[in-house]
Amino acid sequence: MSELNESHAWTELPVPEVLHQLTTHQQEQVIAWGKNLVEVKTEGFDELYNAIAMIVKYIPHFVVVPLMVEHIKPKIAAGVCFKMGVDQATGYANELPMEYFSAVSKHIDALMMAQILGKMRKHNAEKFIHYELQHHLTRMLDISIHLEQRMLEIVAKHVTLPEHEDDLVKHPHTEIIEKIRALQ
Repeated sequence: MSELNESHAWTELPVPEVLHQLTTHQQEQVIAWGKNLVEVKTEGFDELYNAIAMIVKYIPHFVVVPLMVEHIKPKIAAGVCFKMGVDQATGYANELPMEYFSAVSKHIDALMMAQILGKMRKHNAEKFIHYELQHHLTRMLDISIHLEQRMLEIVAKHVTLPEHEDDLVKHPHTEIIEKIRALQ
């Protein structure tokens, strides 16, 4: 994968067309500058996420959740969840409004999301899975790759898969779709 494609995957933002016109060396210089810029601008974020995770341990959820939803952007909340770890993050996941939790989940890697779902209350996990299948199917399939059997059965219960095998030719989620299909 070229540096340009890697930076696109890293940021999830489209690469400006003008960068494609640069030589490989020039592209690498621009990308290095961009990564350095991000490092400088986000210096201290890890410590901030750690501090927030430690502080909220001692504040009741009924106080933290409304403040979080109203004042903390989903990407920041995801950074804090990562520092909290799966167990503490699951406690909040069970209480967050669905739309906000969905927005936060986009910034949490698929493996951690699968672990959180596996520890959530069944009803809440099922609501989340159903919501994600309706609104972010590809993301839910990414998470499903890491789900344990009982959670995968919930996905199978709610998902509608393509009926023809030809629809899955070269599909990036073919393996998980086949597992889900076997559970239906």
